[in-house]
Amino acid sequence: MSKAIVGSSTPQVTAREKVMGRAQYAGDIKLPGMLHAKVLRSPHPHARIVRIDTAAAKALPGVKLVMTGHDVPARNWGPHRKEQRILACGVVRHVGEEVAAVVAVSEEIARDALDLVRIEYEALPALLTPAAALADGAPEIHAGTRNIGHEMRIVRGDVDAAFDACAAVYEATYDMHSQYPGYLEPMASVAAQDGNGRLTLWASTQSVFLARARLAEALDRPVSTIRVVQATTGGGFGAKIVEENNSLICAFLASRLERPVRLVNNRLDDFQGARASVPMKVWLRMGLSADGVILAKDVRITAECGAYSGLAGDVMHVTAMRSDNMHRVQNVRSHAVMAYTNNPPRGAFRGFGGQQMQFPLNCHLTVLARMVGMDPVEVHKRNAIGAGETSVHGWKISSTGMAECLDMTRKAIGWDEKRAAPRGTGTRRRGVGIAAAMHVSGNRTLGNWDGSTILLKVNEDGRAMLQTSECDMGQGANTMLSQICAQELGVPLSHVTVMAPDTDTAPFCLGSLASRVTIIAGNAVLRAAREARQKLLALAAEKLGVDAEQLEIADGRIAAPGQPDKSATLAEIARLHIFRHGGEGIHVRATYDAPTVMHDADYYGNVAPAHSFAAQAVEVEVDTGTGQVTVIDSFVADDCGKAINPLAVHGQTHGATVQAIGWTLYENLQYEDGRLMNGNFADYTMPTADAVPMLRTDVVESNDPNGPYGAKGASETAILPGAAAIANAVFDAVGVRIQSLPITPEKVLAGLRELKQKEAAHA
Repeated sequence: MSKAIVGSSTPQVTAREKVMGRAQYAGDIKLPGMLHAKVLRSPHPHARIVRIDTAAAKALPGVKLVMTGHDVPARNWGPHRKEQRILACGVVRHVGEEVAAVVAVSEEIARDALDLVRIEYEALPALLTPAAALADGAPEIHAGTRNIGHEMRIVRGDVDAAFDACAAVYEATYDMHSQYPGYLEPMASVAAQDGNGRLTLWASTQSVFLARARLAEALDRPVSTIRVVQATTGGGFGAKIVEENNSLICAFLASRLERPVRLVNNRLDDFQGARASVPMKVWLRMGLSADGVILAKDVRITAECGAYSGLAGDVMHVTAMRSDNMHRVQNVRSHAVMAYTNNPPRGAFRGFGGQQMQFPLNCHLTVLARMVGMDPVEVHKRNAIGAGETSVHGWKISSTGMAECLDMTRKAIGWDEKRAAPRGTGTRRRGVGIAAAMHVSGNRTLGNWDGSTILLKVNEDGRAMLQTSECDMGQGANTMLSQICAQELGVPLSHVTVMAPDTDTAPFCLGSLASRVTIIAGNAVLRAAREARQKLLALAAEKLGVDAEQLEIADGRIAAPGQPDKSATLAEIARLHIFRHGGEGIHVRATYDAPTVMHDADYYGNVAPAHSFAAQAVEVEVDTGTGQVTVIDSFVADDCGKAINPLAVHGQTHGATVQAIGWTLYENLQYEDGRLMNGNFADYTMPTADAVPMLRTDVVESNDPNGPYGAKGASETAILPGAAAIANAVFDAVGVRIQSLPITPEKVLAGLRELKQKEAAHA
């Protein structure tokens, strides 16, 4: 068995078709008789729909269908609260909400028809901030909710008594804004209904089975009448799990026409229709002992889900308690409230709420470390939870490389030397900052199953095919699964094919979320491949007349070492498995369900089989004349358990780092009276290559006992520490502590002015 496949840097198995332009994304699909759809969106943040006149649009040559909210099924849908329709009916609750859809023989005609739809609105009071929505007497966006989409409270230990024992206590409020997912491929879908009434959807999605369940709910039809196939997906970052409307509208239109329908968002459509990350305001109070032990933590969170709750409540749940599990803190209190507003809905995003607490937490720990005269690195290490320990919320930590990540990062950035160096007095000043974070690998919260099933087939030529409904959205899932299968079967990586997720043929899986695919699906493939290997070895032993224990598989051949005449190719054995009395092809089904539990009513329980850790240090340069902050060096250490594909891990870490830099310094969705003003890549300033330094990363391999070969998730953790590391570095450079994102030049200059005023008053 080759040892060079798992652990070797490997280009993605999907790379060739992508760089050659041969990958078929949803928007590339062309079917006979296919029509094109476009969607009309609300221009108002809150309004009653008085009247819709579609006559002129329907009369336009080439238009095949015009639908409004009165035409869609009356059944509401939603991940938790059932509050949304396929198209708005009676009232619109945010700018960009889908009001009508047109289907025509071309996109151009469909766009022209949108201009002919006449809608009369009656404006209603718009609640555009959580404060306004939660104020006494505020009108309800959804009846009976008091504009509260979710609320949770957690108390562990005696928080007040612990604060009394603290040598240092610090409290502050942090404001964090929304971030657009920024994937290369806007949401796209193609749907067709056949003569038997079965509906097929080809979509850019992170979960075909969750997508199918949502379609069945919204369209009010059995799941078995719907087939969902994942097209090549150009990024998701959480926004393509279960919250977008594009696929629902496309599927509904196809079901009414019984002709294929294509619906592709343009970039503005996507800005208005995609779920950006959940904005939050976090008040945090923490206390340390004189020797740097975290004794108490108290947090109050106000989150904003926008017009519909979606997964935003789950995101807030993560913000409220996940970071508690990275330290040995025993006294914690959290109260979190999520407000409905008339802004666009918010939802899942890479890191899933982790960054909204890691920014406050890591800023706080740096301040508190200074108050007790310690290095923040040492404060983190002193409190870091260890392998074999159980956290304050019942999480069992089976592996952790957090201390190693901190040490690696400290050395790589030159932390000790740069902190000891005198600060400059010129216009451009430099500083360093550091932060650490944790994330789950898997999560038993969608129901009492966090598993994956793999079907493995060995073909007559000795090559393997994997059927799974776990989705590769560009992160390299198919490559990882292929590596594990190839490693166990002793075949080249090119001899393994992962089939596209298809609800008609693939077994049920939850999809790409919660950094679960490596540890959950990886274990399922490991089991399937080992079972297939045993079948091959058993038959080869019978054919060759040797014990199976004596045989080895390498390079597609089974052989007994030292016995040249005792060998056969995998193809020969695979054919023999069929062509014999009672024979059959080699088909293996294997399932892995994580050894975890659902949390109880008090949010206590071990929900994840493993946990990833990361640390990041940055050096920034602050121009005190302009307020401009530039990241000039960055290093991230990522504890991924075991890097099955180091190239992919580094790529994921680089991407996460850039997204964190964008959230911290550049990106900002700008609204005016509920209307998005910068819904394009010209005005929404994502970081470009010249805005980030040469990104440096490395991995820590803590070898989790629950992971395949010790591996755990490596796609999300690296996004979490960036904002705090940058904010801490800005403070180190110029003494300005900024607690609202993004860190803009205006905020830096305002902080410098305030600092000068304080110094003058003190003098």
